[in-house]
Amino acid sequence: MNEMIIETSGLTKHYGQRKAVDHINLQIRKGDIYGFLGPNGAGKTTTIRMLLGLIRPTEGSVRVFGKDLRKERLAILGKIGSLVESPSYYAHLSARENLEVQRRILGIAKSRIDEVLAAVRLTKDANRTVKGYSLGMKQRLGIAASLLGSPELLILDEPTNGLDPAGIQEIRELIKSMPLEYGMSVLVSSHLLSEIDLMANRVGIIHQGTMLFEDDINVLRKRAVSSIRLVVSQPEQAIHTIAGAGFLAVRQEGALLLEQPTDEKVAAVVYRLVSEGHSIYRVEEIRRSLEGIFLSIVGEGTSL
Repeated sequence: MNEMIIETSGLTKHYGQRKAVDHINLQIRKGDIYGFLGPNGAGKTTTIRMLLGLIRPTEGSVRVFGKDLRKERLAILGKIGSLVESPSYYAHLSARENLEVQRRILGIAKSRIDEVLAAVRLTKDANRTVKGYSLGMKQRLGIAASLLGSPELLILDEPTNGLDPAGIQEIRELIKSMPLEYGMSVLVSSHLLSEIDLMANRVGIIHQGTMLFEDDINVLRKRAVSSIRLVVSQPEQAIHTIAGAGFLAVRQEGALLLEQPTDEKVAAVVYRLVSEGHSIYRVEEIRRSLEGIFLSIVGEGTSL
């Protein structure tokens, strides 16, 4: 059985009459890169703040490393690194000086600064003042600060927000390296499924404070089933020909769609059409994107 790093039960947060988070049950295993996905305002940051003990839940419980967050908060937080919203730094200081301030607070070895700078690839720029950094470099500095205490769990809230494509790729590759190179579990929130798909092995989808989906990313990928689009002569007659072969096709904008096709099924349909004298002008695969699935989930507000 996989060791659970985070488990929440009925986690809920009310602000007056509004439920920002409504009975969330999260399960994050050791070694996971867990993508916490939802539109802006879905409840991701509120949930993360409760996981870090920054705000108290209205209802429910949080267990981290098998311990109750309410009872053992300091012991738990000592093993967590986090970057929530924008990183904090002194713009007039260098990256090394910023990290030195935090190192003294944490009381850890000075050598740790060089280690985290290397981990986020800021060694060459360590002595430059942070005010001259790009947004991506500032994000990496924020992650370096979260790594100083050698955490077992890293929590990152929208770490690629506002970055250009190169900056997004840098942060993504850094996050992907954490479990393998440093043995960390990672919770990373985002509103972009395309980003989560490129780095996470598990995903939870939240919308309007309610969890709509939680499972391995491959389960979600399997829902991105493809169909085959056939452009043929005499499409109305072709539907009957395909039905005669024991398959179902539907008419769509002058073409035929063959749902959930296997290679054998496509080959049989094409053979039957050609045998019956139909001309086939085009055969193409139409794949439903993960982004489309995500938008349909949050648009309908129904769980999978």
